[in-house]
Amino acid sequence: MLELVDIHTGYGRTEVVREVCLEVPSDGVVAVMGHNGAGKTTLLRAAVGLLNVTTGRVLLDGEDLTRMRPAARVARGLGYVPQGQQCFGQLTTMENLRVVADGRRRGRQLIAQALDLFPALTGLLDRRAGLLSGGQRQQLAIARALLTEPRMLILDEPTEGIQPTVVAEIEQTITGLTRRGGLGVLMVEQHIGFALRAACRYYVLESGRITATGEGGIGAERAAREAMAI
Repeated sequence: MLELVDIHTGYGRTEVVREVCLEVPSDGVVAVMGHNGAGKTTLLRAAVGLLNVTTGRVLLDGEDLTRMRPAARVARGLGYVPQGQQCFGQLTTMENLRVVADGRRRGRQLIAQALDLFPALTGLLDRRAGLLSGGQRQQLAIARALLTEPRMLILDEPTEGIQPTVVAEIEQTITGLTRRGGLGVLMVEQHIGFALRAACRYYVLESGRITATGEGGIGAERAAREAMAI
C-alpha cells in the first residue's frame, strides 16, 4: 500500500499541494483528477522524490520513503511514468527496454513479459522510439517502468493525446495487472471515463487540496463531474 500522509510540497517558497492524504491499495487503481493547475503532477513528483516534501510522509507498505532519493524509491518498489510519453528518441524500441533491463537478474524474461503485455511493440523493436506514434511511445514508457518490477506504479496522464483504441489497450493492461495482485496503481488522469472505469477509488484535487473522494466504477462519473463542476 502507498500512503501519502498530510503532504505539503511545491516549488521554492510557493506551496502548491497542501494537506493531501490518500491511500493506494496494493492490488487496485486510484485516480487523482482535477483541472489543469490543480497540483496533480506536483503531487506525483513529490511521491516519487522529484520534489521535496516540506511536511508529511510518503509510505510504501509501511516503510517511510520521504527522505529517500528517487533511485532508492525505485529500488524499494515505486515505478513512475511521467507525462508526455517520454523515451529515448534516438534509441530503438528494444534499446529503450534494454537500458532498464540490462544488469537485472531476469532482464530477458522481464522484456519478454513486457512485450506480452504490449504486443504492438513486438514488430517495432528495431524502430527508433522517436518515430513511434504517441500511443506506441506511451506503451513503451509503461513497459519500461514495469521492467523495474514495481509494487506501486505511478502514471501521469497515461492517455493524453492517444487514440481511443490504444486507450482501451492501456486500460485493459492496467486493470489486468492489478487484478493479478502485487501491483497498485496511482494515476493522474483527465479522461474521466477511463479513470473511473479503472479505479477502485478517486480523489478530486482543487487548488492543491483534496476536495472530494469516492468509490470508482462506471456509476461514479456523475458524482465525480459534479465534484469537479464540469
